Amino acid sequence: MSDRTIFPGLLDTGREEFLHEFLLRMAGTLPDRPAVIEPAGSERYAVTTYRELELLVRDHMAALDGLGLEIGDRVILEADLSAASIAALLACSALGLTFVPVGTRPPEQRLASIMRTTEPALYLRCPGAGDADIPSGVGLGHIEGPSLTIERAPADRARRRREPTVTDPAYVIFTSGTTGRPKGVVMSHRAVTSFYHGMMAQRLVTPDDRVANTSPLQFDFSLINVGLALGSGAALVTVPPESLRWPRRFVRVLKETGATQVNGVPSIWRPVLRHEQQGLADLDRLRGILFCGEDFPLPELRHLRALLPGVRVTNCYGSTESMACSFEEVPNPLPADVKRLSIGFAHKGAEMLLVDEAGRLIERPGLVGEIVVRSPALFTGYWDDPDATRAALLPDPVSPRSGQVVLRTGDLGHTGQRGEMYFCGRADSQVQIRGNRVELDEVRHRLLEFPGVMAAEVLVLGPADGDRRLSAFVVVSARSTDVGAAELRAHCAQALPTYMLPSELRVLDALPTTPNGKTDRESLVALVSG
Repeated sequence: MSDRTIFPGLLDTGREEFLHEFLLRMAGTLPDRPAVIEPAGSERYAVTTYRELELLVRDHMAALDGLGLEIGDRVILEADLSAASIAALLACSALGLTFVPVGTRPPEQRLASIMRTTEPALYLRCPGAGDADIPSGVGLGHIEGPSLTIERAPADRARRRREPTVTDPAYVIFTSGTTGRPKGVVMSHRAVTSFYHGMMAQRLVTPDDRVANTSPLQFDFSLINVGLALGSGAALVTVPPESLRWPRRFVRVLKETGATQVNGVPSIWRPVLRHEQQGLADLDRLRGILFCGEDFPLPELRHLRALLPGVRVTNCYGSTESMACSFEEVPNPLPADVKRLSIGFAHKGAEMLLVDEAGRLIERPGLVGEIVVRSPALFTGYWDDPDATRAALLPDPVSPRSGQVVLRTGDLGHTGQRGEMYFCGRADSQVQIRGNRVELDEVRHRLLEFPGVMAAEVLVLGPADGDRRLSAFVVVSARSTDVGAAELRAHCAQALPTYMLPSELRVLDALPTTPNGKTDRESLVALVSG
């Protein structure tokens, strides 16, 4: 096995950490506490302690270390989040390999694109994975229970590196790209652990907590949850993706595992609020909810608070390029006149600023600009896409001659009187309708003000240089089934100019979601086009 150990120099507090060192540090202080709790068959749950997780990582390292892989080689991991997949990615970290999570059964064309651009040395599959044809030069392995079995060794590779560094890529996560191909966000060990330390300063959970993850492994929110749980000495509860589609099953998993903290995108709560209200109210051990990735519609948030009045709700803001940036507790009670939640201030060690279209600093409260982030947790760049990398990074607006850069988030925001930040939507959600500038979030917020509307989405359709029109989709509460398009359109007309009124408005049972749990806008477009 490699000479590297899992905990080299752990007592040297001045030394920077690798990803695996941070996530396994509790194995030395809380070895017998649960690290991962996951379903294991009908009404059964398997518990992996911190000591067992460390031993599992060592076993996986032994299986990988003899393959002749080079530091920095990419390893694709097709798996759901589990103790086994966490051990695999930590083994990659310990050996200086870069893991690329793609979830289970990724779309064929998307996987082919990721394979072409990353040129992986090894492809690892967990139970439930698909049967995609892997090129012969790529090694193939299977993770089954505690065992990692190499079915086919990778092609021989030149080895030029002797020692990993914390600036090496820890992982590459692919997001959607404007060019039609996935865009790979490269995160170094230094960036990830810097973010984790900033998150730990928020004191969101304790070693007595059980943190439920509802995000797939290819969505970096899952890695936020892994860091939050294992970095705090808490237990990570893995919620099966299929459970999220069935409100009663989702609530049962939370109840049976004793989850005290549930993290996910806001849309995971929508079916529960409609169909399993009593079960949600009966979750007497739940004390914290953290959401990220989208605005939480205020009617749904107020409904959630009514069912769980004592639960701490945290609004997490950020992007994949910095994992996240801020953690702001939602006021309890939420004032009746609040129309937009604050995202607060950046976590310790980071900073959020506003710039105008020319990249100049905006300092006046209430003036909208683009949110930029200064942080040691910024991504290294987009994999094999230097043009996109340059476009995402901006010279520091405070000290542009320093060579330091900040991340352009593409998000709009403004500051309040205390300097706190408010998210105002995506910069690219500003569109032109018949020569008039329209902010899609303004239309969406108006729809959410209608009694009984629980969620809403607004899209602009039509060519950029042609006749563009707005289409709106809403979800209403189970008690408001008589709400129709005519009433909603009249409601919008009371506050919005004619050019901002949706030309088409549909009431749906639910908004479709992507595998990451975000609203699936492509499916909504298909509803209109079909």
